[in-house]
Amino acid sequence: MGVLSFVRSIYGLDTLDTRFTNPSSIPYRTVIEARNDVAASKERAAEWKSRGKPSRWNTPEFYLYYFILAFLIPYMFWVGYDASRPTDSKYRRYENLLSPGWIPGRKIDASDAQYRTFRNNIPYMAALLVFHPLLRRLYNTIVYPIKSVGQSARPTPEEADQRLNQRASFDFGFALIYLVVLHGISSLKILLILYLNFQVATTLPRKYVPAATWVFNIGMLFANELFKGFKFGAIAELIVGSPDTPSLLHEGPVAWGRWLDSYGGLMGRWEILFNITVLRLISFNLDYYWSLDRRSYSPVEKKQIDPTALSERDRVSIPSQAKDFSFRNYIAYAIYAPLYLTGPIITFNDFISQLRYKPASLETARTVRYGIRFILTLLAMEVILHYIYVQAISKANPVWSEYTASQLSLLSYFNLHLIWLKLLLPWRFFRLWSLVDGVDPPENLIRCVSDNWSTLAFWRSWHRSFYRWSLRYIYVPLGGSSFRTPRDAARSVLTYVLVFTFVALWHDIQLRLLIWGWLVVFFMLPEMAAGFLFPRRAWENRPTAYRMLCCVGAVGNIFMMMAANLVGFAVGLDGLTSIIAGILKDFSGFTFLLGACVAFFIGAQVMFEIRESEARQGVNLRC
Repeated sequence: MGVLSFVRSIYGLDTLDTRFTNPSSIPYRTVIEARNDVAASKERAAEWKSRGKPSRWNTPEFYLYYFILAFLIPYMFWVGYDASRPTDSKYRRYENLLSPGWIPGRKIDASDAQYRTFRNNIPYMAALLVFHPLLRRLYNTIVYPIKSVGQSARPTPEEADQRLNQRASFDFGFALIYLVVLHGISSLKILLILYLNFQVATTLPRKYVPAATWVFNIGMLFANELFKGFKFGAIAELIVGSPDTPSLLHEGPVAWGRWLDSYGGLMGRWEILFNITVLRLISFNLDYYWSLDRRSYSPVEKKQIDPTALSERDRVSIPSQAKDFSFRNYIAYAIYAPLYLTGPIITFNDFISQLRYKPASLETARTVRYGIRFILTLLAMEVILHYIYVQAISKANPVWSEYTASQLSLLSYFNLHLIWLKLLLPWRFFRLWSLVDGVDPPENLIRCVSDNWSTLAFWRSWHRSFYRWSLRYIYVPLGGSSFRTPRDAARSVLTYVLVFTFVALWHDIQLRLLIWGWLVVFFMLPEMAAGFLFPRRAWENRPTAYRMLCCVGAVGNIFMMMAANLVGFAVGLDGLTSIIAGILKDFSGFTFLLGACVAFFIGAQVMFEIRESEARQGVNLRC
């Protein structure tokens, strides 16, 4: 493999996640077995190419786009850099938010607390990524040795159960230690919540489990927010009261409670990241509830499926065995160390299946390429933060009217990219840790934030594991969507509203996030209406005209998605209003806005062709 070919493989969809290049209904083992069949591979490639549209990469139209983009992309970075130069008169307002950088002559904008925490802990997390899998191997060798089974072998059910017990017992023990180190005394609160949720699933009458699960877990989201993680000192004050004259009876329990709070581990505010655990609690309960319908037969035996080579769809949908829904396996799943803090999210059924049988998608070469891709992404983030200080500017209460229309627009644009990167990096790191440890969870982000033009597709590709979780546990049980009749359309819109209301509340119980969730649904409606009014089949004889029409719609969608995400995750509604007012304050703003529309139009054309290129390779991500 040459250098260029290796670089291309690093950025291939297959490196990112085999789920993107292999249908969820096909076991990945069949893909591995088909690699040696050269004739069949060529036949499939020819079939996929014939289904796709002819490539436009080498057409005069796209050469024009390349010429414009060759000037446009450097200009975008120049505007962001120019607004962040130390010689700028506004620099002193946010200079205190910058930190010493490792690029000579530049400081770094590490003002975002979320990324700063991740960045500062990279050496410790890297050590843990190496230590945890090595400790598992030591445990497997000394504490729980079993007969090893090669990846190409087909383990018997007994051997598979041994592998499950070996991995789950280690994950259970490590989870308890991990909790204590991270959260100290608060680990008792987490274990209590987990125990109560387990009791909801396993002791209540079956018909009450779904409703009780949702009430309990949504209630925990609100309770954690209202009571700030149930501080022992605050609980003591609530019990003994707050008298005007302090007494020993009052001060003793309160002081003791505050003393306990001081042992909060490395992450005292455990409630901040507990939301991701709530999703796993709901997954366990509902997977257990649905498994009760199939206790009288084995879906694997009924469908004559090879349990050692299940497809991803089967791993998720086929219920785990009754004995798998134990408290040990539940804790091992809910507090699985590589995915505990940020995810990605994996369902209980899928997790147990992967513990029992090693996924064929886990290949060392792919994991190495994935790790290299993570390092390159981290380097890109660091370079941008050294030269474009948009996060510090936003945090320093800026007077947006002092910036030009181009600066306002492109600073907002880079703000969204930095939000995307600061979420991407932890998700990729912890997924890398999971891959090294032997569990293959879904990739969370498929597309770059600049490679999205559809609101519906954006939701499918952004935090993809959460999207898939929402489909399985909320969207499908609510009936999905259909727009065949006005009644169906109204019910479908209500379904989207309920889904995105939960998504917003799950992120954080704040009004701006609720506004974000409802804006996303509102901005979906024009796209849905356009799809109904301009169906693809009506334009089959005019494909170029239809492509241009879709690009016009894409430009509007991009503006709406930028607005929604700036409100939800960056500057809020007031900040967005100020930015828009600053852009439209004079004629130059309207001129720049027109130029931005042209840029988005060209970008959308490139996005369309990227997806056509994927289709010619047999890939359809629907995003």
